[in-house]
Amino acid sequence: MSARLIIPQIIASLLTMTGKKILLGVSGSIAAYKIPLLVRLCVKAGAEVKVIMTPAAAQFVSPLVLSTLSKNEVLVDISAESQWANHVMLGRWADIMLLAPASCNTLAKMAQGLCDNLLLAVYLSATCPIMIAPAMDEDMWHHPATKQNLATLSSYGHHIVPAEHGELASGLVGTGRMAEPDTLYTQLQQYFLQAASLQGIKALVTAGPTYENIDPVRFIGNYSTGKMGIALAESLAERGCEVELILGSTPLECKHPRVHTTRVRSAEQMFEATTKLFPDCRLAILSAAVADYTPQIVSTEKIKKKDDDLSLTLVKTKDILKELGKVKTEQQVLVGFALETQQAESYALQKLNEKNADMIVMNSLQDAGAGFGFDTNQVTLFVKHGEAVSLPLQSKKAIADHIVQHITPLLA
Repeated sequence: MSARLIIPQIIASLLTMTGKKILLGVSGSIAAYKIPLLVRLCVKAGAEVKVIMTPAAAQFVSPLVLSTLSKNEVLVDISAESQWANHVMLGRWADIMLLAPASCNTLAKMAQGLCDNLLLAVYLSATCPIMIAPAMDEDMWHHPATKQNLATLSSYGHHIVPAEHGELASGLVGTGRMAEPDTLYTQLQQYFLQAASLQGIKALVTAGPTYENIDPVRFIGNYSTGKMGIALAESLAERGCEVELILGSTPLECKHPRVHTTRVRSAEQMFEATTKLFPDCRLAILSAAVADYTPQIVSTEKIKKKDDDLSLTLVKTKDILKELGKVKTEQQVLVGFALETQQAESYALQKLNEKNADMIVMNSLQDAGAGFGFDTNQVTLFVKHGEAVSLPLQSKKAIADHIVQHITPLLA
């Protein structure tokens, strides 16, 4: 490759890290000796680095070395010399928190929500994305408890940098080595590049159920929690999108600063909010479980129980996906969801073709661990004029990331 091509790549690489705020958590592992090089790489690229260490980590690498390289005080204890380390502000300051090395002990505490040192206090109060680079001996790496802890942390939406194969501190050769500093640096670069991949795009996401009132105390609803839609809103925001989230009746919320939430209750309210915001958005993802029918008459008083049966007349609600499909421009991308119990693929393709959508995300209640109420999902993506893509069962955050990755080319 010629120097003419290499130089712009180097400049782009440096700009990716310039001004970024990286919070580095170091736990007790022999791999901590590699961390000074990672700090130096990040600082040299223009990032601001702050380091937190567990007391055990300070036995493997000098806080003075890391403080000198980062040009920031290294924090070890929750309080020192009558001063308190504000763990809440540290977690809000960072663009990303990287725990490297993350020992087997620290991973277990993170997965269980334990908090007996400053690093864990910062982790539990952090509002930024989390990246984890485990380090341990091979038998510990393969232990079922460690696998479960990693699966739990992954389900929280954390990015796990896999341990590598090589010589271990025990003298064995196997898997468990922390990823090398240049690998971690590349992972951070890729994260920040991804974080800007949809910069300037305004997106609309609907999530959660709608409740259709029968009287002041009763309603028709469904089991949707809104987890999938909230995960999509967060995934878009992490890539630089400004997101309008229209959220139905769920106690859950999205706290990402680039997500603005509008709360609604009924299908009609969701229709009004969506059609109002859609013209100003490049992308709309309709993941909400909107009621297909609503009571024709809503009683203003509680309906009293009587000897005879109660009959309700239901009328169809407005089809939001269909209405947006009618008015969307060539510059807009429209994505719908199809939750089915039978003939799932047939219904999804029908929805894709009839409602002028660019993509339909299909999931079936026949798949174990998928659908309403679960933290996991399993979906198939049907893209107009493209091949179907099946995504295996995984966390809803991971599913959301995959969906957004497949949507991104449609916005080009």
